[in-house]
Amino acid sequence: MSESKFTSIYDPIANMNLRTKTLLTIGLTVFILVVVVITSFFIDSSSITTNFDAVNQAPSLEHLFGTDWLGRDMFTRTLKGLGLSVQIGAAASILSSIFAVILAFIGSINKHLDTFIAWLIDLFLSIPHILLIILISIALGGGAFGVTMGVAVTHWTSLARVLRAEIKQIKTSDFVKLSERFGKSKLWIARKQILPLVITQVIVGTILIFPHAIMHEASVTFLGFGLSPHEPAIGIILSESMKYLATGNWWLALFPGLALLILVLLFDIAGENIKKILDPTSANQ
Repeated sequence: MSESKFTSIYDPIANMNLRTKTLLTIGLTVFILVVVVITSFFIDSSSITTNFDAVNQAPSLEHLFGTDWLGRDMFTRTLKGLGLSVQIGAAASILSSIFAVILAFIGSINKHLDTFIAWLIDLFLSIPHILLIILISIALGGGAFGVTMGVAVTHWTSLARVLRAEIKQIKTSDFVKLSERFGKSKLWIARKQILPLVITQVIVGTILIFPHAIMHEASVTFLGFGLSPHEPAIGIILSESMKYLATGNWWLALFPGLALLILVLLFDIAGENIKKILDPTSANQ
């Protein structure tokens, strides 16, 4: 028996089809994300206390990510910051999807509204996201609410554009025209016939907005226009650590930044694999 045949028989991963591998990948990524979020909920901000006897300690078994300039454990701060980023990213991505769905269906009512929605999409796309998030966040008083709304208002455009194209194509189908001849209202057609066909795009779009929302939240907070300094957000941790990199405290920025990168990649991997599952052309492979 050749080596390739032996490997294919006894390697369970090699024998999996695309659907099984995709489900396994989704399960692993979701498990890791859920563990991070649940762990952050059990970490009280008041428990991240200062300890001047352990200031700026390098990573060790006692402090996996080291300690900062106030002796606070960086592993605990990083977990708490990731949980906060996930909460803001989840709220922002869900709100963005709601905006996209509402505007896409409003544009399907008549040509004038569709033209206005197209102009509105181009307007938001022409303004840099970071600048618009900062302006909205400041206008709403900053904090978690201001950042969440700022991210939500700036990330609906791509999904709205996809939904507009999908809805236009569905409206040309025979079953929609038949419903119109039978006197069905536009609201009934949108709710019963169009929405079930675009719900897959909405789910995938929401998940894919998630990593962008988290990165923009961290970027705005890093620049000092987001969350307040006393909150253990990843952007704040990275911003504060910049002052101490020149003194050789590399762990203050490396581990929180790497954790944020891994979190974003996990969401991106989950979104791409969920898209494979929901896509009829690849779901049965």
